[in-house]
Amino acid sequence: MSVMPAMEPSKVRTALRRHFLMCRPEHFAVTYAINPWMDPALGADADRAVAQWEALRSAYAALGHEVSLIEPVEGLPDMVFAANGALVVGGRVYGARFAHPERHAEAPAYAAWLKDNGFPDVLEPRYTNEGEGDFLTLDEVILAGTGFRTEIAAHQEAQEFLGRPVVTLRLVDPRFYHLDTALFPLGGDNVAYYPGAFSPGSRAVLERLFPDAVIASERDAAVLGLNAVCDGRNVVVNAEAAELIGTLRDRGFDPVPVNLSELRKAGGGPKCCTLELRA
Repeated sequence: MSVMPAMEPSKVRTALRRHFLMCRPEHFAVTYAINPWMDPALGADADRAVAQWEALRSAYAALGHEVSLIEPVEGLPDMVFAANGALVVGGRVYGARFAHPERHAEAPAYAAWLKDNGFPDVLEPRYTNEGEGDFLTLDEVILAGTGFRTEIAAHQEAQEFLGRPVVTLRLVDPRFYHLDTALFPLGGDNVAYYPGAFSPGSRAVLERLFPDAVIASERDAAVLGLNAVCDGRNVVVNAEAAELIGTLRDRGFDPVPVNLSELRKAGGGPKCCTLELRA
């Protein structure tokens, strides 16, 4: 009689309950172009965007995560992308300073909400940065992107304020203008990423830090498959990233596919819509 082999330890995954901040896309539209995904001539279906966002919110609730909501502000169509609003680690908030004037007013709106909702220690940054768009937190380090939106000086400022080591990674492909479009954490000690989004030196850093990383194809990266959210076991990911979904399943994760096609018209996916509140 044959005996089934035990599951490899690397495939035993544990989901951890998270607290997320989201913003309903009541005012979402594509009326300007500040990244290669945006084309005002094509526009976006606002009702469909809301329905897709609601499905994302429901997916988090079904997984047992807490979701708080910030009130959307008229005239800020990109405010739905809550990840860009701040970086919250250990109850401290490193605020955002947006690169483009169209988004400047989002930073104080997010800072005010966080101060009013249990996160009074908020640093208004001196340097341009777009929150969790370019800062991704693992157990021991924070990975930080630069090249398009966030200044390297912001990496240093965040490290001093948060007391966590920050590793700089340079992005070189304008389609992947934020780090969270090219990489996402798999739990606290590993990542998935698309190598072509990074400079040669940054690829070497990732290979050294994460020799067991999940490597995504350009095809999956091009549908923002890496703009995903992992709770340690479950991975909320764009449904079109079929190869990546299969790889994650093979590695012991439970993919949760979602469709955010309308929000992708502005360069956003599940992670863009999700700011983690780490108390």
